[in-house]
Amino acid sequence: MSIPDPRTVARISVVGPGRVGRAAALALAAAGYAVAGPFGRGEPVAPADVVLLCVPDREIAATAGTLRARTPLLGHTSGATPVAGSGVDFSIHPLRSFAGAEGADAFTGVGCAVAGTSPEALALAVELAESIGGRPFEVTDEQRAGYHAAASIASNFLVTLEAAAERVAAASGLPAGFRAHLAPLVRGTVENWAERGPRAALTGPIARGDEATVALQRDAIATHAPELLALFDELAERTRALARTEELPA
Repeated sequence: MSIPDPRTVARISVVGPGRVGRAAALALAAAGYAVAGPFGRGEPVAPADVVLLCVPDREIAATAGTLRARTPLLGHTSGATPVAGSGVDFSIHPLRSFAGAEGADAFTGVGCAVAGTSPEALALAVELAESIGGRPFEVTDEQRAGYHAAASIASNFLVTLEAAAERVAAASGLPAGFRAHLAPLVRGTVENWAERGPRAALTGPIARGDEATVALQRDAIATHAPELLALFDELAERTRALARTEELPA
């Protein structure tokens, strides 16, 4: 006896040929949906059961207004844009960064923030996220700004910090390509944080209470990369606060 397909939609058009749009089209097609696109700006969009907008945040409302007549259901993949007032019915935001070369498995095991203007729309967002291997969790419009800020701190600001580390290394006369030596340190730190939490993953002179070494670091930055001194001071103070939260493990 055949088992009926529990999916509520069959045809999906993807709008936006950028990194997320290309990955979403591949993943949805691999999951068995009939996918058209991703369509670029000005291209006619094929009618479908669902149109998924993978366009810049500033273009969501206008694009949704243009396409509303072509589909009963519209969704977007923005992390920051609320569902209410944006002209869409649901949203799916994958909590990962895209470099542009991702394949059909790009969403496997990835947390996906979902939202909907109705229980049915939310259920569809969950269905689509799960079908491409994602791990959906609901984020309300009221939570969205804080959610997106947390994601930016964890991802975007991490890259900014690594750029600062490279700047200090280069300004101190370390050889080109020092990033390759920093990368294993960063990866190990992230793995420790993911497994044990921020306080237990904390190492280095501030965690040990070695303020003399911190002072030497500060002097080096003041000499070689003074534009980063305020950043260093703020991060050092935040790290001291983290180190004081409870007894550090040996």
